[in-house]
Amino acid sequence: MQTALKVLGQSALRTLSTYSAAMAPSSALSNKYKFETLLVSSPKDHIYHVQLNRPQQLNAMNSAFWREMVECFQAISEDNDCRVVIISGNGKHFTAGLDLTDMGPLMETVLGDDDIARKFRTLQQFIKRYQLSFTSIEQCHKPVIAAIHGGCIGGGVDLVTAADIRFCTQDTFFQIKEVEIGLAADVGTLQRLPKVIGSDSLIRELVYTARKMYADEAAQAGLVSRVLPDKESMLNAALEIAIAIAGKSPVAIQGSKHNLNYARDHSIEEGLNYMVTWNAAMLQSEDLRIAAMASMDRKGPPPVFSKL
Repeated sequence: MQTALKVLGQSALRTLSTYSAAMAPSSALSNKYKFETLLVSSPKDHIYHVQLNRPQQLNAMNSAFWREMVECFQAISEDNDCRVVIISGNGKHFTAGLDLTDMGPLMETVLGDDDIARKFRTLQQFIKRYQLSFTSIEQCHKPVIAAIHGGCIGGGVDLVTAADIRFCTQDTFFQIKEVEIGLAADVGTLQRLPKVIGSDSLIRELVYTARKMYADEAAQAGLVSRVLPDKESMLNAALEIAIAIAGKSPVAIQGSKHNLNYARDHSIEEGLNYMVTWNAAMLQSEDLRIAAMASMDRKGPPPVFSKL
């Protein structure tokens, strides 16, 4: 990683040491990505930072949030200026999870209809829309780094398990809280967490008891790959990784994400066969020649790749 930073030069190091200054939203992105519940900025070329931005409500997830997450990540996925995304929470906590005060209209609609088939259809469509909010992170062509601090509760766990890389602060806790409000987690935790954490016993303990998992335990279990002392150092670490990723071939990075996701959900043989087809096309990319030439000339400038 240090080698990568040296290649990128002193400007990258200055960005790392003054992360908060770099986080001022650019006017171009502010005009392009306008949301009620999310704040999008670009701390460095090809790197976007998405912040959950309801700090007074502890970033609780209301109806606007669920809609805007899909809009945001589907747009970023097709934005060829972006090569990697950091997602974090503004304020004291990453997120308090579902905004229960926002559920009233839905429950009134459901309770006001006596027909079970129509209640079912309403709830089915509602749950699917919420699921898409975090599936859009997983399906985003660009790697997503979740930078987590404070509480990551309920829907927050659903969100971060859809990310590619997870860092957290020492004061972070994770809580799968849904059983405490009388339901099974239904927007991704039960499906993705078993692919992230290897211990089925631990997952069931966390789900059934709704107890808090603190940062050190989360790192030991493999939920996060780094624990940092505070939010600033965590964001610096996330940006350091993002800079390294953004400097690589977008063809290689996006292809790696796509095939890692495919391999996770298929057999080894299926994954290998899919990889053959994928690289039979992608090895013809100009990125391969550019990267190979740069690796042979280590004293030359870093490689520059076209947008994808």
